[in-house]
Amino acid sequence: MPYKRITVNPDQMSGEPCIRNLRIPVTSILSMLAQELSIDKILEYYPDLEKEDIIEVLQFAADAINEKELPLTQA
Repeated sequence: MPYKRITVNPDQMSGEPCIRNLRIPVTSILSMLAQELSIDKILEYYPDLEKEDIIEVLQFAADAINEKELPLTQA
């Protein structure tokens, strides 16, 4: 599955997967979800995010468990 909202830029956040070239790492959102923060609360903390970003983060995490390589967009 190609990701439209998750990007990797070697010059940003040490190449860590982020959301839409924002300096918001995928792992930060996953950690918040693991701490039982609601999507609405995360969106409140990060007003630049959209619900679809968080849904794609969850899909990315699920795919990462199953795949060795993920189709990421270089910025």
